[in-house]
Amino acid sequence: MTAATVTFTCASWNIHRGKGMDGRTDPARIAEVLRKDLCASPLDALVLQEADEDPPPHRGFLDLRQIEADTGLGHIHRAQAARWGAQSHGFLGVVLFVHPRWRVEEITLLDLPGHCHRGAVVVDLAQDGVALRLIGTHLSLGQALRVVQMRTLGQHLARRAARQTVLCGDLNEWRPWGGLALSPRVSGAAFAGPARATFPVGRPLLPLDRILATPPARVLTTRVLDSPAIRIASDHRPLCAQIGLAAGS
Repeated sequence: MTAATVTFTCASWNIHRGKGMDGRTDPARIAEVLRKDLCASPLDALVLQEADEDPPPHRGFLDLRQIEADTGLGHIHRAQAARWGAQSHGFLGVVLFVHPRWRVEEITLLDLPGHCHRGAVVVDLAQDGVALRLIGTHLSLGQALRVVQMRTLGQHLARRAARQTVLCGDLNEWRPWGGLALSPRVSGAAFAGPARATFPVGRPLLPLDRILATPPARVLTTRVLDSPAIRIASDHRPLCAQIGLAAGS
């Protein structure tokens, strides 16, 4: 690791709207897993999917204050303009938490096409000469829709000032090589990172959840988290990654 590189640690987890493998919906159980498992080591960012109710008005169901106190991370969607609606915690189930050491410069909510309403949260962050664009999203099950959604995201990024970017979320891509949706031909961006199986939670076979980065950022390590509490709390296992960021980018 050179002096010009900063390590950014983030985690992504689809919490299945709080419904565990025992059929119970238990937001307190989700919060406990966040405290004990995901944030056992300090994080710079946490990206959750399915963290609002599915039907409009997409109400949030988590105890945000408790999560902030337990994890040391700040909920970035405090302003209503950064949420789907007044009762939401995030945008179409995508909810981000960021460590206070990172300054939030801009938050953009991006609607993605599809039969089921999907979206992306695009956040520009900065800290001590390091600039980062963090994207949290949850893509559709069908490849054709994922292609259109990543194309929409890529067109949005093409209109923005260039910035090293980290893409986190349930991308619903089972192919280890990434498939057409994650190809630079579709998004225009060279997203890269390992594919680790995260689904189903009991015996992961598919790398549906990804943490990817564009140069000069690069994914240094990824690990799939596991514990008895994780295996009961959701149908996905969480994914954690360390990312090397270039200073001055």
